[in-house]
Amino acid sequence: MEQLKHECGIAMIRLRKPLSYFKEKYGSYTYALDRLYLLMEKQHNRGQEAAGVGVVKNNALPGNEYIFRERALGTGAIDEIFGNIAKVVPRHVNNLDVEYVESTVPFMGEVYMGHLRYSTTGRSGLEYTHPFLLRNNWRSRTLMLCGNFNMTNVDEIFEQILSTGQHPMLYGDTVLLLEQLGNALDKENHRIYRQYRNELRDLDLARRIEDELDVANVLSAASSWDGGYAIVGAVGSGDAFVLRDPNGIRPAFYYLDDEIVVAASERPVIQTVFNVTVDKVNELAPGCALIIDGKGKNVRTQRILPASDNRRCSFERVYFSRGSDVDIYRERKALGANIVPALLDMIDGRFDTTVFSFIPNTAEVAFMGMSQELTRALDRRRMDEIWQLHSKGTLTDDKLYDILRCKVRVEKIAIKDIKLRTFIAEGSSRNDLAAHVYDVTYGSIRPGIDSIVIIDDSIVRGTTLRQSILRILDRLQPVRIIIVSSAPQVRYPDYYGIDMPNLSELAAFRAAVSLLHKTNRADVLDDVYGKCISGSKVNEVKAIYAPFTDEEISAEMARQLRPAEINAKVDILFQTLDGLHRAIPSCPGDWYFSGDYPTPGGTRMVNRAFVKYYESLSKPV
Repeated sequence: MEQLKHECGIAMIRLRKPLSYFKEKYGSYTYALDRLYLLMEKQHNRGQEAAGVGVVKNNALPGNEYIFRERALGTGAIDEIFGNIAKVVPRHVNNLDVEYVESTVPFMGEVYMGHLRYSTTGRSGLEYTHPFLLRNNWRSRTLMLCGNFNMTNVDEIFEQILSTGQHPMLYGDTVLLLEQLGNALDKENHRIYRQYRNELRDLDLARRIEDELDVANVLSAASSWDGGYAIVGAVGSGDAFVLRDPNGIRPAFYYLDDEIVVAASERPVIQTVFNVTVDKVNELAPGCALIIDGKGKNVRTQRILPASDNRRCSFERVYFSRGSDVDIYRERKALGANIVPALLDMIDGRFDTTVFSFIPNTAEVAFMGMSQELTRALDRRRMDEIWQLHSKGTLTDDKLYDILRCKVRVEKIAIKDIKLRTFIAEGSSRNDLAAHVYDVTYGSIRPGIDSIVIIDDSIVRGTTLRQSILRILDRLQPVRIIIVSSAPQVRYPDYYGIDMPNLSELAAFRAAVSLLHKTNRADVLDDVYGKCISGSKVNEVKAIYAPFTDEEISAEMARQLRPAEINAKVDILFQTLDGLHRAIPSCPGDWYFSGDYPTPGGTRMVNRAFVKYYESLSKPV
């Protein structure tokens, strides 16, 4: 119900044939540019604050630009960017001579990259919008970079860069990574320069450097990074790469044939845009890089960093990635199914007085899995009842009819009507407007008789529940509202690219702190604070949840999130960690649920987050 801003989306296309080939086969020089637009548009869900496009042109004549970039802010950034590109690419470009197109026309090149951005650092504006560009008069020293990442050791990277004598103009992980890789690119240029400086001169030497440049040597600078990342880069001389973090936290997929190399954050967008089957799209292995040389001829994957524990992000599968992926679709259905045994206990098996639905639309696949499993459970119960009556010789047509007419009651209870502009209103007025974001389907339940079960992807802050969803559902006059989360309780912030709220905003954290006070255990907060400021290297925040069961925390969340003015009883049921891992075995990264961060930087930052929370209290407890 709450939209989480998150890790951004990447797209890259590297042509392996000249532009003339694509003009002849596909009828347009803009083949790659058109497909870059599709790759970005189909990943629009991954970032709506800003977008950017970069193109490297191998055959630009001296005196002409060889690297192009266009960026824009806002939800309409993609259309704005490609609209601006259309203004500088001649309308009759396909009628132009190929040599002129290859040498002169802007944005007609060999390497294309695109980026969709959500801010994960609180910084916004065009200067923080990817791709970032490090320019140089030598093409082999020019670097363009974009990525889906967040680093947890930015301070350390900053100090390392300062120690080399560099002076970064902005403080942010993207800028610092660009500077660090740029320095490594300079060193790689110098390595080749020293090797050939006595036998080659000027242009010949510059061309030799471009030909023998090894991006793998440049990427060795990544050994100092702590975080989750999938990074796309291009050198001005045409080399390109995609690099993934050693834990596989951030996703990256690629496809290649004799015409192109393509990379993106999500597998199904590559399948759709290039009309290829799932087996043709590869996952880039954690710690590895996909590297394409400057001429687009040699493509390889190479290990850059030692592979670490598999911590692929489970939230990708639960919420962020497109559900059209074959595996994600199956996993989300399994998440819905796994919650059913506990849900049956909660409703006491009362199918006749329970209506099932979902909010928002992204929860529909989990709802399908839940409703199908509910149907199977009901079928088993009906078979048992029929068998028992049959064995006793008391089965009649009327009894059989009564048994068979019991169904899983599925309704479309809530519909998101419009995106209301509540930013002008303040306080209770704003809350009142927020309560009208959804419309309810009147007559879908029996007032005073039925209960409502609503499944959602996750519950993070709980703000939308409290201010909107529970209020509008109560208009239907149910006796009970059960909110089901297909994800476990979100207890900890993320530090690897998802804009997860700070500790004090997490509904589960607020509930646990409330329970500590209610049970006279507030001293736990003092103990955790003391250990955090002492530099503990373990996640001390876990101690806040330790005294309580999941059910106790869920009950306290329901109490806190239930508006005082509604009449229905409210309960919340969460997916278990075991249920999550059974549904999504390939992506066990669960630190926002379990607190088990995949790198030391995440643990360090959650302890810092608690220190900030504790010291912000008006009266420390």
